[in-house]
Amino acid sequence: QVKELVLDNCRSEDGKVVGLSSDFENLEFLSMININLLSVSNLPKLNKLRKLELSDNRISGGLEVLAEKTPNLTHLNLSGNKIKDINTLEPLKKLPNLHSLDLFNCEVTMLINYRESVFALLPQLTYLDGFDADEQEAPDSDPEADGEALE
Repeated sequence: QVKELVLDNCRSEDGKVVGLSSDFENLEFLSMININLLSVSNLPKLNKLRKLELSDNRISGGLEVLAEKTPNLTHLNLSGNKIKDINTLEPLKKLPNLHSLDLFNCEVTMLINYRESVFALLPQLTYLDGFDADEQEAPDSDPEADGEALE
């Protein structure tokens, strides 16, 4: 019956997270921040998963597995990973419900026309790195996170 699972800062072994299995079929939110993950290939099938937090890992590709294992994903955070080019993101086309993608601190964000390219590649996206195609901020973001902390 677990709907949320946070495994931040745990150590993964060869990219596998011990104990994470398809038994967690009701999981809607999974966070695996900074666990030294090299790929998502060992994710179990999680049909109900909506939000997947994978920031600060070492993922550089292999995202095609997400369409198969997490078909209903709406939010994907890959900030601080090793994603270098737009083509790496192509498999995310197969996630029809993906509305929010975060690639902050990935090399891919340095590319010319990065935002336009990602929005063109993934037409289902509403938000990239917390902003929509017209640079409007996502409504649920934390006001302190963008440097405009209330005095």
